Amino acid sequence: MSSNRGGIMPIIILGILFFIFGFVTWLNGSLIPYLKIACELTAAQALLVTSAFYISYFVMALPMARVLKATGFKNGMMVGLLVMAAGALLFIPAAMSRTYAVFLLGLFVIGTGLTLLQTASNPYITIVGPIESAAQRISIMGICNKLAGMAAPIILGAVILHDAGTLEDSLAAMTGPERTEALDDLALRVINPYAIMAGALVILALFVRFSPLPDNVSEDEATHASGADRGSVMAYPQLVLGAVALFFYVGAEVIAGDAIGLYGQSQGIPLSETKNFTSWTLGAMLVGYVIGILTIPKYITQARALMVSSVAGIALACAAMLTSGYTSVLCIALLGLANALMWPAIWPLAIEGLGKYTKTGSALLIMGIVGGAVLTPMFGALSDSPAVGSRMALLIFMPCYLFIGWYAVKGHKLRSWS
Repeated sequence: MSSNRGGIMPIIILGILFFIFGFVTWLNGSLIPYLKIACELTAAQALLVTSAFYISYFVMALPMARVLKATGFKNGMMVGLLVMAAGALLFIPAAMSRTYAVFLLGLFVIGTGLTLLQTASNPYITIVGPIESAAQRISIMGICNKLAGMAAPIILGAVILHDAGTLEDSLAAMTGPERTEALDDLALRVINPYAIMAGALVILALFVRFSPLPDNVSEDEATHASGADRGSVMAYPQLVLGAVALFFYVGAEVIAGDAIGLYGQSQGIPLSETKNFTSWTLGAMLVGYVIGILTIPKYITQARALMVSSVAGIALACAAMLTSGYTSVLCIALLGLANALMWPAIWPLAIEGLGKYTKTGSALLIMGIVGGAVLTPMFGALSDSPAVGSRMALLIFMPCYLFIGWYAVKGHKLRSWS
């Protein structure tokens, strides 16, 4: 699909899909403190929300790539949306039984559907025009994603945590059957939002199925393939190292976005305020995407933007560790600005020249999203540890941004392992 192929409609449809990605993904920012209370969890246990959600990208990426080859892009997107709807419906029995494991299963299924959607849609948006400006187009998708992400925790928080200011104090004063009944009632609040979301996903699946979205994408054209067939995606260093860079990026992004609420509470800020902190991070990311649209590639290359972003990430993480309270939380939120251009820059650098391996290479990159499943609970465990604490736990950002900086300067240029 070149720049004149398919017109504006594929971009509009993809923008709608990226909006859905953002809305569903960043609901986790409100789910974490909600489930921490409703299911009586520690911070580390609550952050298993991110593990269940993001581990699906690692476990299901290659199987979903095979599904995509069998169904084609458009049917694959429809199937992904229907799988997400099924995961949302699992929240109903989870809430009725107040069983944390079933909530986690629902999140895993939702993540599986998103894996299929992401594997299909990211190459799509990359190939709409010249690969040199792919970061700009992905930034436009990022705006759709983060606008939804900003709204999601506020909307869900208003429904399930509307009494956040008094909820924890009220529960602390209860014991026995009274407390159990109150927690059961709290768990039921999530049913209506997720039932509505399931219905909306089914409607969107039908819309995509009958949309004019092209289904005959040429993978060689997609990434400007050149050179001899290397026999395996693992023979492309820029791809493998790009997947590692995405692992660290997603880990940093999810900590800054989903764990910021729990971090704020550790700084003595009440739940009534921290429940919306995810929107702070996503607002900063939105600003970063706008900067990317205006500057890439006209004023700065994708690789240079990635390097600058990694340096900004290190500086802000250090500032967060050296301050406290609202100032420290603001530094975490501003990591959204540093993180914004990382996915848009890493993706096109990693899939450049893959040719017929684009779909499999995209699945490998999607597997890198498992960073959100691994690094976020590590941050939670470090925060819970009396020997470390929440502020020193922020050191986890350092290896993330250091590797991404190296990939920006050198890693993406490698074309062989020897």
